[in-house]
Amino acid sequence: MTVHASATRAARTLSRPFALGGLTVPNRIAMAPMTREFSPGGVPGADVADYYARRAAGGVGLIITEGTYVRHPAAGTSDAVPRFHGEDALDGWSRVVAAVHAAGGTVMPQLWHVGMARQAGAPPFPDAPPSGPSGIALDGTGSGRAMTQQDLDDVIAAFAEAAATAERLGFDGVELHGAHGYLIDQFLWSGTNRRTDGYGGSPAARTRFAAEIVAACREAVAPDFPVLFRMSQWKMHHYRARLAESAEELEAVVAPLTDAGVTAFHCSTRRYWLPEFEGSDLNLAGWVKKLTGRPTLTVGSVGLDNEFLATFKGGQAGVTGIDGLLDRLERDEFDLVAIGRALLGDPEWAAKIFEGRTDALVPFDASMLRTLN
Repeated sequence: MTVHASATRAARTLSRPFALGGLTVPNRIAMAPMTREFSPGGVPGADVADYYARRAAGGVGLIITEGTYVRHPAAGTSDAVPRFHGEDALDGWSRVVAAVHAAGGTVMPQLWHVGMARQAGAPPFPDAPPSGPSGIALDGTGSGRAMTQQDLDDVIAAFAEAAATAERLGFDGVELHGAHGYLIDQFLWSGTNRRTDGYGGSPAARTRFAAEIVAACREAVAPDFPVLFRMSQWKMHHYRARLAESAEELEAVVAPLTDAGVTAFHCSTRRYWLPEFEGSDLNLAGWVKKLTGRPTLTVGSVGLDNEFLATFKGGQAGVTGIDGLLDRLERDEFDLVAIGRALLGDPEWAAKIFEGRTDALVPFDASMLRTLN
């Protein structure tokens, strides 16, 4: 284990509050959204509320929940992933909000539609066919249906409804899942978007659907209610995929989203320290902040010595230092840091970092994915 950062430096850098719209996050640490499938029938129970509250009590300033399905038949592909509609599920989410707030944290749901990642015949709506911009899966097969204008309108309305519901339930903001090859990202990526109408073709046209979702959510909530947008270059099982090969191409994607009302961008990478483009040390979050002027969150193997793919296949990840992360935060390359796997097995990760108890940090093991602790 190699942990170099002093407790004083870590506390000074990470404990600073930060404003996202009308929300003040008490520190710079967020919990990254991680699908857990511990919500039978799509309903988050008391164990889910306790799970998030433990991380808030352990020093995490902002909890971003696992992805939760919006109200659309083709949005999901598991009946153990929580949904964000229906009285039973929303009652569960109300308990999550209360528990996190009582523990001193802030919380946002991640709103999700899986698009062509849906398995045909899967719950929660077995009859709903996989659908996406062109009916093309990430592997290039035409295994679904291309969405009609009515489909697009329905999904946009579903996201807006979910955003309004989140505000009504007392959440502190929402995050739109526009990353990793799910529906919104399938429109952004030329590999899955072959449309010839106004939603396909140029980067700006491919961004239209995402921008319309952002604008609809922005309209459905208060002006200062945070709307975050999670984005990535890589796609699930397609780790070399890229939305943009240059800063100019990236700007063509993020500018319309900024104009539509994104409060902050959550930029998903597998290793936060890798530069995004040649000629600059900036990572993806750094570039997006530079191009948009909006706050950004970085994520990717923070505090661990192995990236997520290797560990999710059954391996381990040891504890490592965060000096490089603090260097980047201190020069304002990005604004907040999202922690994923390190928080699964160690709910007190943030508190241990703040207090210099680095010898007590818990390495990540894939077996931790099988429990909700």
